[in-house]
Amino acid sequence: MATLSELISENSNLNSNEVEHLAELVAEWRLLADLSFADLLLWLPIRRDEKSWPEGHLAIAQIRPTTAATVFTEDLVGTSISWGERPLVDQALSEGEIVRDAKPELVGQIMIKEESIPVIFNGKILAVISRHRNAELMRQPSKLELNYREIAHKIYKMVAEGNFPIRNSLYSSESSPRVGDGLIRLDVNGTIFFASPNARSALNRVGFQKELEGENLGVVFSNLGKADVNPTDESWQTILSGKFLRRAEYETQSAVLDILVIPLTEGNDRIGAIVLIHNITELRNRDRALITKDATIKEIHHRVKNNLQTVSALLRLQSRRVIDPIASSALDEAVRRVASIALVHETLSNQSSELVEFDLVFEQIVKNALELNPRPITYKKIGTFGFFDSKSATALSLVITELIHNSLEHGLSESGDELTVEISKNGTHCLVSICDNGAGLPADFNIEKSANLGLQIANTLAKNELNGSINLVRVDNLTKGEISFSLN
Repeated sequence: MATLSELISENSNLNSNEVEHLAELVAEWRLLADLSFADLLLWLPIRRDEKSWPEGHLAIAQIRPTTAATVFTEDLVGTSISWGERPLVDQALSEGEIVRDAKPELVGQIMIKEESIPVIFNGKILAVISRHRNAELMRQPSKLELNYREIAHKIYKMVAEGNFPIRNSLYSSESSPRVGDGLIRLDVNGTIFFASPNARSALNRVGFQKELEGENLGVVFSNLGKADVNPTDESWQTILSGKFLRRAEYETQSAVLDILVIPLTEGNDRIGAIVLIHNITELRNRDRALITKDATIKEIHHRVKNNLQTVSALLRLQSRRVIDPIASSALDEAVRRVASIALVHETLSNQSSELVEFDLVFEQIVKNALELNPRPITYKKIGTFGFFDSKSATALSLVITELIHNSLEHGLSESGDELTVEISKNGTHCLVSICDNGAGLPADFNIEKSANLGLQIANTLAKNELNGSINLVRVDNLTKGEISFSLN
């Protein structure tokens, strides 16, 4: 399915600002659908050029209300109609005026009333919104429905005057308050003359128990603000005056409200505003719980890293006291393995995600290995690892540690020591090659039968933890250790 911008660019000659205006309208028109209890379609005129009369219209966007049942169950985006098939859409485009009061028509088993609204920007008609609602639901509207419709009419008029959406508002997002969350209607002085039941409940949560209608909303919040624990740069009377588009959070010890103020205009005159209020107390509590959980997990990784470093230090002390060189070497290898695991936990303790940026871990593994080697080594890395889950990262760090130290210990040349690590990824499959320029492997070498404990550990981890394999081969005078594995 083509995107909105693709549909526009393929079927019109609108400039970038005009395309952006339609995109912003679509980003914000859920408000219109919910206020008018109607399905909305956005029709783009189809014409050869700007001077040509339209041949018809193309549906480039569609939205269904959350406040009423939809009248269109099918997806109509991409549907085209010829000129004359939808007279109301044609009329709105031709006259640049909202077309109302059309007679309801039977569509399927539902009597649908249709209205058309021209979308105007900088004096140019860009498209037409067709508004479709169930006529049966309009016969005995409640006070809430009457207010919602009146507000919808005013915003549709703003659309036809080129004043909605409010340009560069930056307030349209999936997280913005919606009509069903709670709506307050203000007059030009910021006085409340309608509040939905959900809006009343939200205000009750922050301590206002009186009747809202007739109160100045800014004064209400300013008086409540004595207990406010979330100060703002502007006064609540300024934020909630209705003069400006504003988004703010109001927080007390008992509740958190997300508030969106949208001014209403008629021509160049301000005629009032609507205020959408969403009680996000539970959402903020969950956010805080997640932050606390993340902090706890990071602290656990930090403590595990510290404990592993303590174990590593104890093993290192023990190694220095052991006289037997074989035992001392075994303890040194244990120190190295514990340090590799500690590196993974150190990385996890410094980031918010449970995914490990393995390149950081790898660079530290190589650095530690080269620092312990008495000879200078030419080292080269090709490719990047990216991010792995902590289980895979821990196993991979141990496997790579063993192969690198095996190369440094047994696979380097007297003519010049070289170590090359190459990483290649194809989808979820990863191949890591560790090459050295040493004397090579015995002709009968078999990693499964090798007595080298480090290689046995690496082979077991590659199979059991990474669901992969290790292959050690001799290629062009180079000894190559290959780790092949796939990530879920």
